[in-house]
Amino acid sequence: MKYSQKMGGIAALYEAIAYVIGMVVYLVVLDYPNLVEPAQKLNMFVEYEQVLYLMNVLIYVIFGIAMVVLSLALFERLRAGLPFLAQAATAFGLIWAGLVIAAGMVANVGTGVVVDLFATNPAQAETVWGAVEVVYDGLGGGNEIVGGIWTLLASWAALKTGVLPRFLNYLGIVVGLAGVVSTVPLLAEIGGMVFGLGQIVWFAWLGVVLLRDSRSQMA
Repeated sequence: MKYSQKMGGIAALYEAIAYVIGMVVYLVVLDYPNLVEPAQKLNMFVEYEQVLYLMNVLIYVIFGIAMVVLSLALFERLRAGLPFLAQAATAFGLIWAGLVIAAGMVANVGTGVVVDLFATNPAQAETVWGAVEVVYDGLGGGNEIVGGIWTLLASWAALKTGVLPRFLNYLGIVVGLAGVVSTVPLLAEIGGMVFGLGQIVWFAWLGVVLLRDSRSQMA
């Protein structure tokens, strides 16, 4: 179990770092929220194609792979006390991992297609990106319900079994509920913001706890 907890701790810390990197690049470097016109987005894709490709790999593909590791590590902790709830949480964690990986791959392939198309037919490139963006948002770029359910269930199970710090579990429950709320149109913005910022803290805290406990098991 100590090996799984160590790997889970590393994975959790990576998740937190990936969130920070993604926010800095999209909000500061690319200023993505202020690109409201399709032509503005396409020009940005052309200028930053390689940066976007790397970002999608880091914050989606590798994030999803790390999510698998973390989900299984938490299952090792939770299964003895509440096996059914642990299984349910793990199932949602693995589903979220698959959706996140798929979203990153769709974004990368779609960006490559529209960049190539933009050189010859900008209008068609805008149409294609509109379709790609719908798929990307549906897979997870536009809402956080699956990740929210996973965080909520894992934190609830950990609270009931006492295998993680109590306040870490309270934070996870709040963050998970925010992810679920992000699917409600009127609350999507605030729910997504609380979920994203809250998960940075939750992942970092969880990673430290798992790594610390893995060391204590080795002693």
